[in-house]
Amino acid sequence: MKSSKWLVPAATLALCTCAAMAQTTLVTERSISVSAAMELATAALEACRKHGSQVTITVLDHAGRTKVVLRDDGSNPHSVEHSYRKAYTALTYRMPSGLYGKRATGNFPASHGPLHLTHITTAAGGLPITAGNTVVGAIGISGTPGSGGAGAGGGGTADEACAQAGIDRISKGLGE
Repeated sequence: MKSSKWLVPAATLALCTCAAMAQTTLVTERSISVSAAMELATAALEACRKHGSQVTITVLDHAGRTKVVLRDDGSNPHSVEHSYRKAYTALTYRMPSGLYGKRATGNFPASHGPLHLTHITTAAGGLPITAGNTVVGAIGISGTPGSGGAGAGGGGTADEACAQAGIDRISKGLGE
C-alpha cells in the first residue's frame, strides 16, 4: 500500500513533465523578412550614396543567416566580408559593433578571447535591428571613408549613420 500512495503523484508528475516538454518542442522566433531586408538595404545604400560613398551592405536575420547583400559599383573587395562581420558582431552582442569594439578594446587584454572568434570585428558600422526588446536581425555597412577604424570613434560613423537611415525606413513595420 505504501508504494501505491506515491503512484498517483509520480504519474501526475511524469505526465506534467511530458506535457511541458511537448510545449517547448517547437519555437516561433521573430525575424526580419526578405522584403524588409531589401528595403532596409536599399535605403541605407541611398543614404551612403548621398555623400558619394560606394559601400557594401549586409543584412542578417535573427539567426545570423544572410538575407541581403548589396555591393555598390566601385566598392572595395574587402567591404563584402567587412560588412558581414559588422552585422554579425552587432547581432551576436546585441549592440552596435563600434560600441562592442570600444568595450572590447578598452578592457584588453581581459576581453581578447572573443576577438578571436570567427566573424567578430571591433569596427563601427554594424547595428542590431530590434522589434521591441527582440533582436530580429542586423545590418552591417563597409566602405564609407574612414570606415575601417577599430571602433574607437575614428571610423565607421558614416557607415553607422547609413545603417540607421535604413533601420529608420522600416521602423514602422518593426512595431513592438
